[in-house]
Amino acid sequence: MKWNADLRALRVFRAIVRTGTVTAAGRELGLTQPATSRLLARLERSLGFELFHRDRGRLVPTSDALLLLEDVELALGGVDRVQGLAEDIAAFRVGRLRLVAPPSFTEGVLPEIAAAFLKRFPDVYLSIDSRSVETARKMIATRDVDAGFVRLPIDRTDLVAETVVASASICVLPQGHRLARERALDPVRLRAEPLILLGAGRQSRMQIEAAFAQAGVTPRVRIDTHTIGSACGLAARGVGITIVNGLLARPYLRDGLVARPFIPQMRHEYAFVTAAVPGATRLAREFLQETRAWFARANYAASRVARSPSRRKR
Repeated sequence: MKWNADLRALRVFRAIVRTGTVTAAGRELGLTQPATSRLLARLERSLGFELFHRDRGRLVPTSDALLLLEDVELALGGVDRVQGLAEDIAAFRVGRLRLVAPPSFTEGVLPEIAAAFLKRFPDVYLSIDSRSVETARKMIATRDVDAGFVRLPIDRTDLVAETVVASASICVLPQGHRLARERALDPVRLRAEPLILLGAGRQSRMQIEAAFAQAGVTPRVRIDTHTIGSACGLAARGVGITIVNGLLARPYLRDGLVARPFIPQMRHEYAFVTAAVPGATRLAREFLQETRAWFARANYAASRVARSPSRRKR
């Protein structure tokens, strides 16, 4: 005879062995006495043998029941562990999230977003990799990571992108610089000024070079670097003026630095990107939600910095 296990009935069996009565077992399991008795009777019918005999008002397990008990304990223990793990996963008490982003993103805004996310989900393991745009796209598409931040456009059908932030380019320079009095800076005003630009070949770099070419100005590039943090650090030491993404430069606008809009305006759009198949994981969706909330709080401050005119009279 093939026996179909009934987990509720097995829990009743274990509870009766532990407590000695149907009433106490039902109380432990949150069941009425009649419901507990029915589950026990159903289990005995399905097994084909009795599990208990009465001794002065208590139920005493039979020898057959004692043979069964050890494996029932093991089976229910395994089920309880699976159930507990499932509940932990559902409540995000366990899990991991792997992200990738450009270096300036990981050094700039991402630490604040990650800190807010981990405050909500303190038991989640978070991994953040810093790679170039093209490498990041490949890692997301092949699911080496769960999600990432990539500058638009994406131009891939195997990725799904949701724009999370857009900002303009700014010029970052020391507060005491003569051009700090200007409300905005353009290639003509930057003629002959030493510049600190992010690595050649990037889309943003090509946009800057195109803007200078259109104005008939040859940019005087003094330093090539690869992160906004290093570019702003060099500007703070008077090495030159840098032209960078206004939002990502926000954490570095200190040490006597000021920001002025760069004209013509250049738009930078970043998206939260996941693989099209199988789509975003639950943790990735939660991180996206945290990202949206953070940028909603930060955008006003970032745009205000980018637009703020000098208080000094010209």
